Amino acid sequence: MVKNPVFLYRMLTLAEGWSFVLLLVFGSVLSRVSEIDLVMPLGALHGALFVLLIGSTLLIRRRLGWGFGTTLLALVCAVVPLAPFWFHHRKRDDFLTAERGVQPA
Repeated sequence: MVKNPVFLYRMLTLAEGWSFVLLLVFGSVLSRVSEIDLVMPLGALHGALFVLLIGSTLLIRRRLGWGFGTTLLALVCAVVPLAPFWFHHRKRDDFLTAERGVQPA
């Protein structure tokens, strides 16, 4: 099991972003064009990942040396569709540098 908190945070940003895309595309589209309704299970998954991402952002901000502005940007990006991917791309080098510098617990 990976115990590097920066790696886990990085993967959580991607998982939350993908869950939002799946909810918007499959949940919304399939419920309108067929009898398949995935809004409830995908919504629950996305909601859980969203809450984890918000909590993780607030916990890991010090480890990554984020100020108020970067933390606020990370939180706003969790709400806007596709923004977690942009944030992940923008901070990728910082994440990878921090991952190399952190010893597993």
